[in-house]
Amino acid sequence: MTQPLSPIRVAALYQFTRFADCEAVRAPLAALCDRLGVKGTLLIAGEGINGTIAGGDAAIDEAIAHIRSLPGCAAIDVKYARAETMPFHRMKVRLKREIVTMGEPDIDPLEGAGHYVEPGEWNALIADPDTIVIDTRNDYEVAVGSFAGAIDPQTPSFRDFPAWFREQRERLLGDGAAAKVAMFCTGGIRCEKATAFLKAEGVEHVYHLKGGILKYLETVPADQSLWQGECFVFDERVAVGHGLEPGSHSLCRACRRPVSAAGRASPLFVEGERCPACAEERTDSQRAGYAERHRQEALAAARGVAHVGAVVAPPARDDGR
Repeated sequence: MTQPLSPIRVAALYQFTRFADCEAVRAPLAALCDRLGVKGTLLIAGEGINGTIAGGDAAIDEAIAHIRSLPGCAAIDVKYARAETMPFHRMKVRLKREIVTMGEPDIDPLEGAGHYVEPGEWNALIADPDTIVIDTRNDYEVAVGSFAGAIDPQTPSFRDFPAWFREQRERLLGDGAAAKVAMFCTGGIRCEKATAFLKAEGVEHVYHLKGGILKYLETVPADQSLWQGECFVFDERVAVGHGLEPGSHSLCRACRRPVSAAGRASPLFVEGERCPACAEERTDSQRAGYAERHRQEALAAARGVAHVGAVVAPPARDDGR
């Protein structure tokens, strides 16, 4: 018997393009999403658009149609998933300097990105012993899951990736740039910049997973997969597995990092207040604030309303996908 679809449709998207007037893009898009009841986050910059939104099927269809009408966005690749409940509290359409922050202003993915590799061809590439496989995501994301044998740069932010590569280049590539380098990230956007960066640094044979980990988990059967663990996502689903099914991780409301089942079993974990990763990072006053926010959220949930008060802790993550 066919299972009914979950009621909420989640759309993850990005497109590198050139917007001459970012505010002229932002304002109508924000108004449309508010009218449709769509929630999520969209980032607008001179280099393009990036984000994830969620809502009913008709609302998401209309929002995506509007995005496709923007300059250079007609062929935007959208990755869809389903959710039982709305994974966002509000809608934010923000202007940024970069749609994914790398801090290398001369890098242009439209001109210099690496070679796309379809998910069905990815296994053969990374299984080649001559291929250097690099996970371009942040350290807390890699801890949730990654491809077997991938190099973890252990960077807390994508902004740290260029310095890491420059420091590690000789160890990774030896005395030349002839090696094949394959990189991957959540949805593909960070790899657009990471591959363009490596090519600008003189690395010739650079590849990246088209559609990112999410497309791989959606299309590659679990019994053929080289993925280990779950994939962290930037919304209330926290992590997903094969078929983009919800994973087992939850989100620490203090530091916004993912927490595994083992982490939740730790004596350092207190729901809504701290997790093993941030237990020693926050003051007693901060933890008291988190505890009060958690209490208010529980009261709001008991009344059947959403608690969308001010965030009391900055997210540990960047805006990458």
